[in-house]
Amino acid sequence: MALPKPTLQARPSAGLSFLTDESLFAATGVRLGFSRRQGGVSEPPYDGLNLGDHVEDDPMAVAENRALLLDAAGLGSTRLLTLNQVHGDVVLALDDDAAAAWEEVARAGAAGADGVHVGQSDMAVPDVTALLCFADCTPVIVMSPSGAYAVAHAGWRGALAGIPAKAVAALAALDVRAGRAVDPSEYNAYVGPHIGAECYECGPDLVGRFVERFGSSCARGADHLDLEAAVRASLAEAGIAPERIASSGECTACRDDLYFSYRKSGGRCGRHSAFAGRKE
Repeated sequence: MALPKPTLQARPSAGLSFLTDESLFAATGVRLGFSRRQGGVSEPPYDGLNLGDHVEDDPMAVAENRALLLDAAGLGSTRLLTLNQVHGDVVLALDDDAAAAWEEVARAGAAGADGVHVGQSDMAVPDVTALLCFADCTPVIVMSPSGAYAVAHAGWRGALAGIPAKAVAALAALDVRAGRAVDPSEYNAYVGPHIGAECYECGPDLVGRFVERFGSSCARGADHLDLEAAVRASLAEAGIAPERIASSGECTACRDDLYFSYRKSGGRCGRHSAFAGRKE
């Protein structure tokens, strides 16, 4: 099965809004998305749809927000897989729907990881939603024609370490194990809302490290970093075709009415998400 060319559209649902690819959902049954902050029940400074349970928000509000999002996305009653994100480059694998496989990846995720791929020999593991949290870092979702997918968190450390490419490699390894003749150039990749280069001021040394690793497109002057350029370069290294990458094109710091921004808020805010799942 060839995947449709990737696109992202805003989908309002049940008082919430998230970016998604409707054509992909129609073709594969996998619902992916990048959530926005509207709706939800969290109080300031985490208002409204905060999905992060590590930011001192009321845990009951976070749990309700997560349930609201899953229901709005048509993924209610699926098992929710989250990670203790540590700004690293570890990508976990959930490639079996057995209870032991779930327990193993849940333990590993609690210990710390920044990506997970979900899939088995013939499709995505059913009734699972992988959800990672963000507030300026770059969300990346990769989709294989097999129905398997990966969700990754690329802050500057993860991007520099190549976590987008490692997420692609994890899917490719699954396809090889399953005997599928699928090349990464046939995958779709989605880059969610993140802090844009015009707002991402950092030290010249860090910009220089990215330029050395990924090329001059990562630099906007001496002290502004283009994370999306680095993510795109990492995806290209792994074999993703440029026309198979869709980006939201939205800066979280510029659009803090739609998304949470750690920098814009001064470090105290909620978290939006990247998620993907398939419901039986």
